[in-house]
Amino acid sequence: MIDLKLLESEFEATAEALQRRGVLPETIAALKEASSALKAAKQEAEAQQAEQNRLSRHFGELKKSGQPADELQQTLSAMKQTIAQAQEQVRTRQMALEAIALTIPNLPDADLPVGESEEQNLLLKTVGTPPLFDFDPLPHYELGSRLGWLDFERGAKISGSRFTVMCGQAARLERALISYMLDFNRERGFEEVWVPALINRRALMGTGQLPKFEEDLYLAESKEVDENDLFLAPTAEVPLINLYQDEIIPESKLPIKLTAHTPCFRKEAGSAGRDTRGMIRQHQFDKVEIIALTQPEASDRLFEEMVQCASDLLSSLELPHRLMQLCTGDMGFAAARTVDLEVWLPSEGRYREISSVSNTRDFQPRRARIRYKADKKNRLLHALNGSSLAVGRTLIALMENGQQKDGQIRLPKVLDRYLS
Repeated sequence: MIDLKLLESEFEATAEALQRRGVLPETIAALKEASSALKAAKQEAEAQQAEQNRLSRHFGELKKSGQPADELQQTLSAMKQTIAQAQEQVRTRQMALEAIALTIPNLPDADLPVGESEEQNLLLKTVGTPPLFDFDPLPHYELGSRLGWLDFERGAKISGSRFTVMCGQAARLERALISYMLDFNRERGFEEVWVPALINRRALMGTGQLPKFEEDLYLAESKEVDENDLFLAPTAEVPLINLYQDEIIPESKLPIKLTAHTPCFRKEAGSAGRDTRGMIRQHQFDKVEIIALTQPEASDRLFEEMVQCASDLLSSLELPHRLMQLCTGDMGFAAARTVDLEVWLPSEGRYREISSVSNTRDFQPRRARIRYKADKKNRLLHALNGSSLAVGRTLIALMENGQQKDGQIRLPKVLDRYLS
């Protein structure tokens, strides 16, 4: 969540930053109205409290001097109810402001390119060279069908559209990639964790998927919309970050760096007609995630480390890719800064996203109440997350980039021991 104190003290600067994120003017106006109403309620409550304090001192002086104070005592008794009402108004308006703020995206870093879509993203770096073929490269769905690796019809039969059954070598390759990615990340200092695939509403609020994106999530169990509703995880980022929900972490334990594999589930609302063939956009997919929690002054360095980790992982798999700095309007809801890694797909003749690394600054820790203790004070951490990698898309990229003229697939040597 954005800093509501900053919103109150520097509204114009905050509003300008939100405009760069593409937040609608009417939403910013509602935010300003709610912030102003809360500020007025606080001022009224403080004024009432100050008046009560003044009268209480006067009452004490009258009693000490033996002068009559019955009328003043009655006034003070009546003021207790007035102050209680003023404090309740503060709570009501605080809740109203927070309800709007929970739907507001993070403020973008000041140096990001301003834009509304991927067209305004900035190319940072290209790594590796796309392969040259002396034949027309096939898309992964044709390769998978010919080799008997991918069965889209049976996936649709048992689960519906955008579900795939992986068979034989593809199933083994999926498993091998998960193990390889976890080992790679562990060697880079990320502790491996196993987390549940079912997560509650509070956890999804903490990382920003709720309340705004509830329609994109699979609700597994509902108890009339309460905190214990269970959802299928859209990404391991959610349980990993929320492991430390409502905790104060000793500074000596920082940074916390974790990696985990989870199956991920998304309805992909609004994606009708996009990537309907093959495995690019699925309702269920595997992903290996990396996250970090650290002090604010260390988060930029750790962000670069995480981007490099994902890039090196792709390079180790011999996959050509590029790094893209996302513009203000193309980032995810919780991100203050994001670099996407896009892998080359020969069948499309273009790069496609395979990893997204984001620094959320203190946005997620504020929502999830994750703090650390430094100099005897409790401070908000910075939270970072990144795909390392989307497993299905990695499998697709290996198939397409490694395809041979005889229809077979050449896989990188680093996977040999995971497939033997």
